[in-house]
Amino acid sequence: MGLATKAILCLTCGALLLSRGEMVFGQGGRAEAVPKGAKVNAPDTATKALSPHQRFAYDVVRSAVALPQSNLQDRLRVLAAAASVIAPLRPALAKAYSREGLRVEQDLIQRGEQPATSMLSAGPVDCKAVQALVESIPVQRVDAAEPSLVAAIGECPAVMLSAKKLVGAGLEEKKLAPRATLALMERAGLSSAWSQEKFAKVFDSLPSEAGGLAREAPNLAALYATASGAVDSEEAKRAGVTFLLWLGKLPESGDRAMAVNITSAAMKHALGDKAYEEALASDIAARQVAQSSGGAAEISRPVEESASVLKAMQSAQEDRIPELESMPVSQRAREAAASGFASGTAGDRKLASRYFDLAFSSLNSIWSEREKLNDAPGIVQEVSEAAAQVDSLDALRRTRELDDPTAQAIGMISVARVVSGGGDTVEAER
Repeated sequence: MGLATKAILCLTCGALLLSRGEMVFGQGGRAEAVPKGAKVNAPDTATKALSPHQRFAYDVVRSAVALPQSNLQDRLRVLAAAASVIAPLRPALAKAYSREGLRVEQDLIQRGEQPATSMLSAGPVDCKAVQALVESIPVQRVDAAEPSLVAAIGECPAVMLSAKKLVGAGLEEKKLAPRATLALMERAGLSSAWSQEKFAKVFDSLPSEAGGLAREAPNLAALYATASGAVDSEEAKRAGVTFLLWLGKLPESGDRAMAVNITSAAMKHALGDKAYEEALASDIAARQVAQSSGGAAEISRPVEESASVLKAMQSAQEDRIPELESMPVSQRAREAAASGFASGTAGDRKLASRYFDLAFSSLNSIWSEREKLNDAPGIVQEVSEAAAQVDSLDALRRTRELDDPTAQAIGMISVARVVSGGGDTVEAER
């Protein structure tokens, strides 16, 4: 019996234990008791046969979901990742994960926290649960809920009425959700009475303290550019001047420059050159803001690291570990994973193992300091997927040995994603 087959059988046994409510994998992969009758994961009642690779992925995902998370954002990340992998294999189970995840999203929004991800982009959703989510969003939290709201509008058109009421109430409270508003306007039709009314209301509701919405400036500009050609020219003129004056209150930034560029171009297109010049002539301050258009514009975002895969491939037979050890921990993890992948696929499994030792030990440091680092979950996924491309069984072992249960779960699901997608399951020489 091959090692891959043994692993699948072992994981299947673990899944059976989960379905009986006897034990789950705890921190570090240890088994922990679960009260009888507790529902950790639904049993596999589907009739569709799974291939060995799919069964491996299915069992790994269920084991990962059974790991505990005390943090709601972490639980949401795990459920979203699990649903995306399990959806093609067991859609009903993906929907079950989605329902739990939507409840977590609801709790986060009601606390005033923006969900780190959304179940609505992770696979099949229950639109009744999505409707409940939308109806539960407090008006004062509409800005925090905007990513979930935009996804809900796209996935479940039945939420339109509830979403319109929520966005309208938010505008009355000067709580703007420009992406959600635009999504609703496009669904309703830009020429509809609701869209025309809300276009005017958005720019009348801009807060006097502009700084708090600085990062939303490009989204507000996109709303103006999309809808200004569908409204009365006088309204397009009034809203455009109002918005330019508001943008003038913002400090110089890439977001501001982009919003000014978009808005000036859209005004000129909606009004025509002559009417555009007349509109700016009526307000010197607006003209000054518009004249700053054309400068360098870039939306602000965190600086993203990336590993040099090309360099790793070119150095596949070289020992780069001394070089990598001097790098910042997040870059070290990514570069070590890329080198491990390069060496492993080139046939040097011993050197690949050393690289992955360094990468996974770095993940523990990253996770312990994740409040200070960007995208710790993404780095765990990247490293785990690289390891799975070389040896999925070894990668699974490594992920289950990570210090934190959430990191374990994200890593395990990443391995399952590679295997389910037909990734390499070459057995390592033991």
